[in-house]
Amino acid sequence: MQYSEKVMDHFQHPRNMGEMEEASGVGTVGNAKCGDIMRMYLDIDENEIIREAKFKTFGCGAAVATSSMATELVKGKTVREALEVTNKAVMEALDGLPPVKVHCSLLAEEAIHAALWDYAEKHGIVIEGLARPVNDISEHEEAAEEEY
Repeated sequence: MQYSEKVMDHFQHPRNMGEMEEASGVGTVGNAKCGDIMRMYLDIDENEIIREAKFKTFGCGAAVATSSMATELVKGKTVREALEVTNKAVMEALDGLPPVKVHCSLLAEEAIHAALWDYAEKHGIVIEGLARPVNDISEHEEAAEEEY
C-alpha cells in the first residue's frame, strides 16, 4: 500500500493531537468494521469561528493522518465553512488515500460533524445542513467506496 508523503508526514508528526478541557463541541465517531475511533474537540468563539481543534484517534496510520489534516482544515474557519470540509477535501489535502483507506477520511468528516452537532446542542442553535451524526460510520461506508 502506497501512502503519499503528506499522509506519512501527518501520521509521523500529527498536528493538534490531544484533548481539550473546555471544548465548545466534542464529537466521537467510530467504525465497527475496522475498529477505528476518532474524537474531535473544537473551541469555537462567540463569532462562530473555530479557534482551536484537537483530536484523539485510536486507529491506523491513515486514521491518524486524516484526523490531523481535518483539524488543520477547520482551524480558523466559521462553523458553516467547517461543515463544508468533506472527506474528499481531507483526501485531496493529503494528496490522496489508497481505496481501502477512504473510510478514514469519512471518519474525519463525521467527527467534525459530530463535534459541530455537540456545539449546536450545547448552545441551543441549529446549523443549517448539519445532520445528526452517526456513531458507527461503517453503515455509510459502502456507498462512499462505490463512488471511488
